[in-house]
Amino acid sequence: MRDAFIRRTNEFQRRMADKAISAALLTDPDSIYYLAGYWGYLGVEFGRPTALVVPREGPCTVVTPKMEAEMARRMTWIEDVREWSDGATGEWAGVLADILGRGKLPTLGIERQQIPPAISRFLAEECAAAKPVDVAGILGAMRMIKDPDEIAVMRQAGQVAVAMAEAAEAAIAEDVPEYEVALAVIGGGTRKAAEFLTEDEADRFVSPTIHNLQILQSGHDTCMVHRRSTVRRIRRGDPVYLCFCGIANFKQYKLGFDREFFVGTVSGEQARIYEAALGAQAAALGVIRPGVIAEDVNAAAEEVYRSAGFEAGYRTGRAIGCSFLEQPELKAGDKTVLQAGMTFAVDGGITVPGEFGARVGDSIVVTESGYEDLTPYPKDLRVL
Repeated sequence: MRDAFIRRTNEFQRRMADKAISAALLTDPDSIYYLAGYWGYLGVEFGRPTALVVPREGPCTVVTPKMEAEMARRMTWIEDVREWSDGATGEWAGVLADILGRGKLPTLGIERQQIPPAISRFLAEECAAAKPVDVAGILGAMRMIKDPDEIAVMRQAGQVAVAMAEAAEAAIAEDVPEYEVALAVIGGGTRKAAEFLTEDEADRFVSPTIHNLQILQSGHDTCMVHRRSTVRRIRRGDPVYLCFCGIANFKQYKLGFDREFFVGTVSGEQARIYEAALGAQAAALGVIRPGVIAEDVNAAAEEVYRSAGFEAGYRTGRAIGCSFLEQPELKAGDKTVLQAGMTFAVDGGITVPGEFGARVGDSIVVTESGYEDLTPYPKDLRVL
């Protein structure tokens, strides 16, 4: 994908020039990866910030901790990688100040909502004279439409997500602790991800290992949308809900994916609620195609909820890609026109507080005639 990273950066610089932005300072890891092809494992929370400086024209610079510098040089196409060390020459702030001309820039592009406090202090101290310009909108607009390389990776991520669901379904049974299901998910997803990787340089720094805490609830706890797995043992009659959104992540591309199963039996009311959630998602998917307004997809789902006697609890979907949440969103008030190449997580969900939660979710890419399902896995009412 080297050529894709270069094309994106050139396009970003062109759009910066249109706005008369002298340079951009990016510190969000997803934005750095999108342009530079580099991701680090030590962030601001460890006191180890990485940054990307993109001038309006000319070479870019990656600033990264010394301990990460060799990996950065191997991963990124950008030749200028500046390293910094603890306690030396102002650390990262000193390196950044030198690159940015120590306050001499007339304008500086930033991602206003993504700036950590440490970077905010740096900007106030070293770049106070530069007029800040929020470039989040520029990057967001660029990231809306995925290129063929990105879609190819997201298809693989979808297969990894499906392998997780298969492993979960095989593990779910009476008296099995929730955490055992989560462990099965990690194993199933990791093994599938490994199938797509080689020891060649292109995959040298891609880990297949599935990580982050599995979102999983069983029994009445399915009304808690984002509880993680516990030592609770699954019982007959339990619904078991799994959200893979935080762990369906392959080669830095994130998907949304949710499935729910029932153990041994299902009540009539649970079945009715689940079918309503499934119907809402189906209605949303049924209207997705180029030219449709984002909020109209949400409206199609909400009509199903109302007809079944429920209220909508949250948005129907969100754009996905390098970040868990991108632009646009499938919710009331979002007037964005859908285009081919946009990618979304599309959900159906109903929560009855204290009783039961029914949810289903898939990732899709908008095509010229409708959409392509990136997470094709059965979602009809399943009694295991």
